Amino acid sequence: MATLLTETLKDRYAALQAERERNWPATQLAANAAQRQQLVDRFDPANVAQPGDILPPLSFAEVGGGTLDLDRLTADGPALFIFFRFAGCPACNIALPYYADTLHPALADRNIRLVALSPQQPDRLRDIKTRHGLPFPVASDRDNRLARLLGISFQPDDRPSPPPAGWIGEVTGTNDWELPQPAALLVGAGRVVQWLHVSPDWLARPETGNILRWINESQS
Repeated sequence: MATLLTETLKDRYAALQAERERNWPATQLAANAAQRQQLVDRFDPANVAQPGDILPPLSFAEVGGGTLDLDRLTADGPALFIFFRFAGCPACNIALPYYADTLHPALADRNIRLVALSPQQPDRLRDIKTRHGLPFPVASDRDNRLARLLGISFQPDDRPSPPPAGWIGEVTGTNDWELPQPAALLVGAGRVVQWLHVSPDWLARPETGNILRWINESQS
């Protein structure tokens, strides 16, 4: 059964934003808000993968070694993929442990695999897995292959050349600006998309209760 918590994911993001408003300069706050709003304004649900779409037989390098592939993950039931940006992303470090506490146990009861995916290299993803003791696989969506197929990847408009020290391609090890928008993807047998929920504002990700409701509706 899922762990019952009185604090919602929205509550945790509100606390993160409040901390930033206390500590960040106004220009940094404005730039962060503007990029999130831009992604929200540009998002069109018709441009992302739809239920019934069939995915190719992709595989993913898992933190700690080994390979995960879509066919095996969905052989005995659907699999839920949580897309996140990178191991050092503050919002991702809130979402993944929250899902570990509240979502993973409920999915395990239903024989639904939970996998977290980021384009970051596997060795760099190890940090978020070990820091929170995540009980589900964390793996690399190399070159954003699946994110691109789903239509959920993006690049910021402002891409200085040459890139500054510590830019996103350096952090992820991809040498690229591209990141996935946070998303939850349910894939069934035959690599068939059952549903996809995208969060263009990375501080507005779905609560566990909503994810479980969407799963119930797709299985009914």
